[in-house]
Amino acid sequence: MPTPATEIEVAGTPVRVSNPDRVIFPATDSTPAATKLDVVGYYASVGEAILRALHHRPTTLERWPKGVYDDIVRATRSDPHGDAFYQKRIPKGAPPYVETARIAFPSGRFADEICPTEPAVVAWAAQIGTITFHPWPVRRDDVDSPDELRIDLDPQPGTDFTDVVKVAGQARRLLGDLGYRGFPKTSGNRGVHIYVRIEPRWTFTDVRHAAIAFGRELERRMPGEVTTKWWKEERGETVFVDYNQNARDRTIASAYSLRPLPGGPVSTPVEWDELEGLDPRRRFTLRTVPDRVARLGDLHAEIDDAHHSLEPLLEMYARDEAQGQTDMPYPPDYPKMPGEPKRVQPSKARP
Repeated sequence: MPTPATEIEVAGTPVRVSNPDRVIFPATDSTPAATKLDVVGYYASVGEAILRALHHRPTTLERWPKGVYDDIVRATRSDPHGDAFYQKRIPKGAPPYVETARIAFPSGRFADEICPTEPAVVAWAAQIGTITFHPWPVRRDDVDSPDELRIDLDPQPGTDFTDVVKVAGQARRLLGDLGYRGFPKTSGNRGVHIYVRIEPRWTFTDVRHAAIAFGRELERRMPGEVTTKWWKEERGETVFVDYNQNARDRTIASAYSLRPLPGGPVSTPVEWDELEGLDPRRRFTLRTVPDRVARLGDLHAEIDDAHHSLEPLLEMYARDEAQGQTDMPYPPDYPKMPGEPKRVQPSKARP
């Protein structure tokens, strides 16, 4: 028989939690089981910190209402009837304090996504099964002009977190050469994300070009260790700089988001020097991160202090273009984009 609903107060707003004893993260060899109430309580405890990452941003919800189990079926574009799914439109029955922002997809369609304005919105989303929050790199007052450059360092098969840390160190030096301040965080899995606040006066296409230029420069500095190749068959044992995470409608798990993996790992802001020797999935979980935030505060608290110009990276992109390096492929679900080269997997290309 389901456990009766309970209610918690989040920054002065009551949030009802149904089935509070439902196990969302089963126990592992190193972590106890976590219930829905534990998940909602986690988000309530880091409410102000995660709100800094989500505030006034259209946000996609990654929902796992039945819990994070190996046999859960994920919804896909071809079969949307899975038990875990991405929700890009405000759910029916949302409380009145949940606000929205209207965003446009590359297809030309529109949606009203939730737009967190207070910690209770985050807790409510967790109550309906949200594990991970995926904010757009824009604010509600201008949804076409990103204010964030996102550098996603993704280790490919044959590499590990140690390789990512090495690339992150070079990325830090490149950011310094550009006059940028980057804010790193763990992905909550095997990678590292680096955020750079930018002036909101460029398009998604511009920001994506800037990410391509950044990745190409990392390739030049670390040949054989870094790649921007879109097709997996071309990457080899490298760290992939996923430039397409800066395309319209592509999002990254926010700082302080849980990830749907055993033990409830958290995408956690870190100091650069912390990365060396880190085992992020064991160290940063819903059990440990609240105490870390209480002790250290939000390590991304100063992220809004300076907004940088994209001009240095766009000049690098233009230089590469003048030397014959063209734009790069978009993900396969996108319509053909302006300036994009032929989107064909190399092994399937006609001679």
